[in-house]
Amino acid sequence: MIRYFLTRVLLMLPTLLGVLTITFVLTQFVPGGPVEQAISEMRERQQESGKGGGLDAKQIEAIKKLYGFDKPPLERYWLTVTSFARFEFGKSFQSNKDVWTLIKEKLPVSISLGIWSFLATYLLSIPLGVAKAVREGSRFDAVTSLVVLTGFALPGFVLGVVLIVLFCGGTFFDWFPLRGLTSDNWSSLDWPARILDYFWHLVLPLICLTIGSFATITMLTKNTFIEEIRKQYVRVARAKGLSERRVLYRHIFRNALLPLVTGLPAALVSAFFGGALLIETLFSLDGLGLLSYESILRRDFPVVLASVYLLCLIGLGIKLLADLLYVLVDPRVQFGRVER
Repeated sequence: MIRYFLTRVLLMLPTLLGVLTITFVLTQFVPGGPVEQAISEMRERQQESGKGGGLDAKQIEAIKKLYGFDKPPLERYWLTVTSFARFEFGKSFQSNKDVWTLIKEKLPVSISLGIWSFLATYLLSIPLGVAKAVREGSRFDAVTSLVVLTGFALPGFVLGVVLIVLFCGGTFFDWFPLRGLTSDNWSSLDWPARILDYFWHLVLPLICLTIGSFATITMLTKNTFIEEIRKQYVRVARAKGLSERRVLYRHIFRNALLPLVTGLPAALVSAFFGGALLIETLFSLDGLGLLSYESILRRDFPVVLASVYLLCLIGLGIKLLADLLYVLVDPRVQFGRVER
């Protein structure tokens, strides 16, 4: 297990390097970069002020030096790799703030949306999937399938618009806040009121984020349990006189967890980053998704590189965690040998 863990950690390094290299190439050589934008803005200002003539070579060289484009591409690449290895992401071109500080300011929103949407999805989907498997073919199974598949077909941002119109002070109900993660007077509230206010702001964004993955996990749980229920060991357990609840949660549940653990990395990454941009925009939540999108539009390359790098690192870490969870779910899984 230790050997497998260390091998997987070492294998993360070329993956991270590859992602960073591809992103660096795309950002450094894409048209309309920060140098071109700065030159264009300065020329527009000169035209507006009536000073023609354009920019001389010294001014253009100063702009390149400001954004670090005065160095050869290979030198810029090496500086990027070595600084990212130390988690030094430089400064934002737009705000002139430290990129890591900028990301940390946005992380509470993204972490809140990611953790709670992931927990809500699994804590609701698994019991519902088990109930559907036990009642396969019943009216309950048919109605719940219709509901979850309808939710799956409905895009989260479309549902968000509908919820805002219905429940955020439009022509119908004023039950939920329209923007932000907390109220303006949050700091003056006592702790129980703060917690309540925090979750009150999260209700509608979480519904929009979980609606798609909720259906996927529910149907996966149902199908996995149905497959396990039909196996021989379940009949033997029932023949021994074990209660249905014990058969279901003591024997079937553990074997049925493997497919769910397999989908854990994708579910976690999706919870943190999938669709976050549209949901953050709809509900005015200043998170990492919105920051990344605005940085791409503004060609703020240090923020873009840092966001992609951290996303890749989180995804690889979650995948490793899922592999290690296999052992806890099924001790028959052994990682003593890595296949080549």
